[in-house]
Amino acid sequence: MTAAADHVLVQLQGKQPRTGLILGSGLNDLADGIEDSLVFDYADLPGFPAATAPSHRGRLVLGELEGRAIACMQGRIHLYEGVDPAALAIPIRTLKALGCEQLIVTNAAGSLDPAKRPGSIMAITDHINLMGANPLAAPPDDNDGPRFFPMNEAYTPDLRAHAHAAAAAIGITLHDGVYLAVTGPNFETPAEIRAFATLGADAVGMSTVPEVIVAAQAGMKVLGLSMVTNMAAGLADDAPTAEEVRETAATAGGDVERLLRAVLLRIG
Repeated sequence: MTAAADHVLVQLQGKQPRTGLILGSGLNDLADGIEDSLVFDYADLPGFPAATAPSHRGRLVLGELEGRAIACMQGRIHLYEGVDPAALAIPIRTLKALGCEQLIVTNAAGSLDPAKRPGSIMAITDHINLMGANPLAAPPDDNDGPRFFPMNEAYTPDLRAHAHAAAAAIGITLHDGVYLAVTGPNFETPAEIRAFATLGADAVGMSTVPEVIVAAQAGMKVLGLSMVTNMAAGLADDAPTAEEVRETAATAGGDVERLLRAVLLRIG
């Protein structure tokens, strides 16, 4: 149990969420559609790290979405914000303590695959951690779960199958692929992107992996969705920019929101 979870549970009045949702860049608006919502600023949650990245509002929103009781993180915390890696475990452990059995993580990512163009959506099948950090590299606590555990199915196949079925039902193409995480905040070099492609990566970003590691330790089922906002360095005529990421996220975010709603209907 985290201090943040204790603070929230007092006000939940027994209405525990079953699904945790982390909204990445460009997806803030989905949280505004949560019904019967109870909202907490991260700054008001004891021990909760602050979100300082642009467009990440830094709020925990609890309520119902498509009939599913959820706890939604409206913005996340990244390693490049200068936090201790262990602090990235706090939000996930808070969601777990609140009652979440499933976790849906979303992010904006650069594509290494010409077939996955900006505006497309990728379901994460696996990941490669090149952040040089792990949120579990801290003194052990038996209450957090096992210290040594497998990551073979960190991204739950049946949730991904639900996502594909939901995408097909609403006419959205959903790709599959491997997500590679770096620390950031700078974009990658073309040489790094060529190396990442050799390793088997389909998309690259600066988040998600720490959250999924903690969720796997906690025994949570995970669905990961990447919104492709740009082609990675060296794969387009122009170098990637933060403006391109924001602009593509703003236009493609509607499809991700539609997909998330359809997924919640299926798993609910």
